[in-house]
Amino acid sequence: MSSTPTALERLVNPAGLPTLGLELPLDNDWGATRLRADPAAGRPFGVPDLTRHAELARLADASGFAGLWIRDVPLYDPEQFGDAGSVFEAFTHLGHLAAVTERAVLGTAAIVLPLRQPLLVAKAAATVDVLSGGRFVLGMASGDRPVEYPLFGADFEGRGATFRRNVGILRAARATRPSGQGLSLPDVGLGADRRLEVLPKPTGRSIPMAIAGHAQQTAQWISQNADASLNYPRPLEALRLKTREWRQLTGDAPKPYLTPMQLDLTEDPAAAATAIRLGLRTGREALIDHLREMGRLGVSHVSFNLRPGDRPVDEVLHELAETVLPHFPAPRAATGADAATTR
Repeated sequence: MSSTPTALERLVNPAGLPTLGLELPLDNDWGATRLRADPAAGRPFGVPDLTRHAELARLADASGFAGLWIRDVPLYDPEQFGDAGSVFEAFTHLGHLAAVTERAVLGTAAIVLPLRQPLLVAKAAATVDVLSGGRFVLGMASGDRPVEYPLFGADFEGRGATFRRNVGILRAARATRPSGQGLSLPDVGLGADRRLEVLPKPTGRSIPMAIAGHAQQTAQWISQNADASLNYPRPLEALRLKTREWRQLTGDAPKPYLTPMQLDLTEDPAAAATAIRLGLRTGREALIDHLREMGRLGVSHVSFNLRPGDRPVDEVLHELAETVLPHFPAPRAATGADAATTR
C-alpha cells in the first residue's frame, strides 16, 4: 500500500498550525488602482485579468503554497453580483492547473453541485485527481445565485434536497465495490449486477469531499457526509464558536476545518490588522499572529484571496513566501509526478 498522503492530509500540519493556500484568480482587480483603471480599459468590474494566470499559478506552486483553490461561477451577473470568480470553467481549469503545477493541492471552493449532473462531476473529479497525481479536493456548495437555477433546469428553493441527492450519488460513485459488481443507484433502477462504472478510478480509495458553508443542510449532516468543512471567514470570536461546534460533531473522527480569507497585505510589515469584508488589511507581522490564533482555534488551512490588494500580485506572493510561509509549513509530500509513479 502506498504511503503517499491524501490531498487533505497535505493540507493539515500535525503541529496544529494552519497551512496556507491561495484562492484564484491571482489578481488585484478589487484594489483601488485597478478600480480606477479598469473602466477606462473597458474591463467590467469583477472580471479579473487572467493574462498571467498560468505564470502566477506556477509561481505559487514553486513558492510552497499548500493549495490552489478555484470558484465555480457559471454565469457572470453584473447586475446582482458583479463577480466572475475564477472565470474559466472549473474542471477544465483544474486540468490545466494539474499540468502546470507539481506540489500544491488543487481544490474547488466550491462546485455548485445542484447545477451539475453528479455522475459527470464524479468523472471530472476523478480525472483531475488522476492527472494531478492525487492532489485534488472536491469542495461543493448548494449555490446562492437564484437567476442561474431555472437556466440550468434546477429549482433554487429545492437546492438543498438536490444537493443531498447528488452527494449520495457521488458517494455511490466513489464507493469500493466487490469484484464483479458495478455502480448501484436503486432510485433510478440501476443495480450492481449491470456492472456500470465511473472511470477513471481515483488515485487513492476516494476523492476527499469538503462542503462549503451550510449548503442548506444541518451541521450534523455535514459532519457525517463531508471529509472536511470549507467554511466562510469570521472574526476570531465567531470562529471560535464555529470550530468548537465542528470539533464536537466530529470528535470521534476529527476532520479538517478549512477557510478562505480576503487579504490586503500592506507594504508596512508592522501595520496593524484591520477588518475588511471577509478578511483583513494587515502587515505581515500581525498576519502571522492572526494565523497562529486561527490555528489555535482549530483551523487547518487558510486560503488567501488577494483581489482586494493594491500591490502587484507577484510582489505579494514573494513576500508571503519569504516571510510568512516559513511559519506555517505544509507536510512534505511527493510531487504529482512522483505520486503517480508510486501508485
